[in-house]
Amino acid sequence: MFKKALIFGNNKHEAYALLHNAGLTLVEKDPDLVVCYGGDGTFLHAEHAHPGIPKLMLRDSRVCKLCPPLSNEVVIARLREKKFKKIEIEKLECRAKGKTLYGVNDIVVHNKDPRHAMRYTLSIDGVRQGAGEIIGDGIVAATPLGSTGYYRSIADSFFEVGIGLAFNNSTEQLDHMVLTDERKITLHVVRGPAVVYADNQSEYIELEAGEETHIVKSKKIATMVRVL
Repeated sequence: MFKKALIFGNNKHEAYALLHNAGLTLVEKDPDLVVCYGGDGTFLHAEHAHPGIPKLMLRDSRVCKLCPPLSNEVVIARLREKKFKKIEIEKLECRAKGKTLYGVNDIVVHNKDPRHAMRYTLSIDGVRQGAGEIIGDGIVAATPLGSTGYYRSIADSFFEVGIGLAFNNSTEQLDHMVLTDERKITLHVVRGPAVVYADNQSEYIELEAGEETHIVKSKKIATMVRVL
């Protein structure tokens, strides 16, 4: 059973009353449970701020696909009764310029200036994709969890296993694809600048011509607590 909980969200003061009788000590650091009070974006922010620590979702948003279809009071009651399970969620990671970003939903490489397309080459396990340079707005590499978001808006599909790769506004006819977990995606910028970012994080990596990023499934995972 969890003992120390940290509440994460814009209106976290509203969740204090809900957790008052949950048998948890509320802390500001070193929690063994992070209570995400918000919507899906709150979970992404919380995982970035407190990676690897189990997350429990409480609804404070009309849009929350990750929240259970239960009232917050019922969720807390079932947590107190130890009626829950832990679910592991895959992450992607990208490496560029000596930095690493981790994404629960997706890793996006995008042209920095929307007025100008980026030119790039893309390889999977060292094998070049397409006939040569690709011109467009970039790529989206998604996890199964993230496949119903940005990836789906481009590819008009989703998936349950693997790594999804979608080409954003590409002038070359390239099919979106779902890769097995061990594959490695390498994007080399021919004409930039481009930006690389993960999920809804404020941090990003800027790439100029001649620079590249590598995207793989991460060994790190996120953990969600789902009540039964």
